[in-house]
Amino acid sequence: MIRPMDVVLRNPGQRTLPRVITADGVLDDRMLAARIDALVAWLAKSGIRRVASRLDNGPSWFVLDLALREVGGVHVPLPMFFSEAQVRHALANSGAQCVMTAREDAMPPGAEALTGFLDGERLACWRTPADESGATGLPARAACITYTSGTTGRPRGVCLDADTLFTVAASLVDAAASIAPRRHLCLMPLATLLENVAGLYATLLADAEIALPSLSEIGYTGATGLDVPTLLRCLHRYQPESVILVPQLLLALVMAAEQGAPLPPSLRYVAVGGGRVGPGLLRRARALGLPVFEGYGLTECGSVVCLNRPDALREGSVGRPLPHARVSIVDGEIQVDGARALAYLGGEPLLAGPVRTGDLGYMDDEGFVHITGRRKNVFITAFGRNVSPEWVESELLAHPAIAQAVVWGEGQADNVAVLVPRRADIDDTRLARALADVNAGLPDYARIARFVRAGAPFTADAGLMTANGRPRREAILGHYQADVDACYRRAPNVSPSGVAA
Repeated sequence: MIRPMDVVLRNPGQRTLPRVITADGVLDDRMLAARIDALVAWLAKSGIRRVASRLDNGPSWFVLDLALREVGGVHVPLPMFFSEAQVRHALANSGAQCVMTAREDAMPPGAEALTGFLDGERLACWRTPADESGATGLPARAACITYTSGTTGRPRGVCLDADTLFTVAASLVDAAASIAPRRHLCLMPLATLLENVAGLYATLLADAEIALPSLSEIGYTGATGLDVPTLLRCLHRYQPESVILVPQLLLALVMAAEQGAPLPPSLRYVAVGGGRVGPGLLRRARALGLPVFEGYGLTECGSVVCLNRPDALREGSVGRPLPHARVSIVDGEIQVDGARALAYLGGEPLLAGPVRTGDLGYMDDEGFVHITGRRKNVFITAFGRNVSPEWVESELLAHPAIAQAVVWGEGQADNVAVLVPRRADIDDTRLARALADVNAGLPDYARIARFVRAGAPFTADAGLMTANGRPRREAILGHYQADVDACYRRAPNVSPSGVAA
């Protein structure tokens, strides 16, 4: 199998075209290989093999990752948006020997300075206290420990081997072969497995260019904030042919374009994943000429499992399985075999056999996979109808008046939504009209008849969102339980026919 390092080191003295493009300049393969070699030498001298990183997007993250791949080490990427408590847990739980940060960043909690570190990467290295449970629970072939937010505030480590990561990356290159993008712009944090595999590794295997702006240059502010004008400037600056977007990023671009903001004409392949995408949003994107392809995956399967592609596209589906993946539907649940994590770190075992995703769905006669929701989130109305809230929420979030939404209706005659408006000046009458707009495209049993206006946006700091931006349903509904109860004692906000009451 071709490894990313094989591409970088194939003929480093001959390739002078850009490989990595940043605001500070470009790196060709020769320059990149020299930086990787220097870090490999330091790792060999120090005897360090398990390294955590808390780094912004940029060449240093990339160099560290490939150096660890070269020495057979273990990379523990920590998202910049992790809280101090989450960083402490991940450092101890992973058994990382050290954590690398930008030189100007503060010392991570519980760490101490490690002297004699390589200066060329402008990094700081801190020795960390290791938890023996993490050190002893690591599978022998582990190359990456990626932390998922899970359903609590404590992230869970998933151990993956290099073969799995590169196999998924190679499948993604095949999926994009008819377009063969020549420049990919990394818009998601590199600590996100999706961008690591589908952005960095797949682009290297395709022998293409990688644009690596910092997170602030992209427009991120905090864990979930995004400045759309900054994002648009970033897209025009780097003129990418391919990007990976989560649904909220796609919505931001679509809304900006609908209001007249030009999008770069270079875009040829826009992959969307990380959450359910409403069909209406995809139609709006394609109407603007955006070449959008929805996919599906999960950390336990090494990231991407299914993907729509130029020669195999079906609206409403997440595409056909990639060559490395085997998808089956068992009792309505999607199960995946063919590429899988080695284990959870120091926690529950990863059961043998296909990975049970917890996602509900079906496969049509032509092999396209359709996701209908999460098994654990489905609620049953008083009329016995099953409702997957993610489906309804994706339609709500595609409306320009609604920024966040959680839907519930267990045992009720109609459904309620806890809503965060997109702007503070959107009043309750406007929210009711927005619900009426969305309800017009939903069957009666899935429509929203009532809503509670949230007092503030859902945030991770308030315990209402996961670290990677997903709503904590039980926490949100618990927080607004009194308001939801009161809402059901009043007349509906929106009539059953779907018009504002």
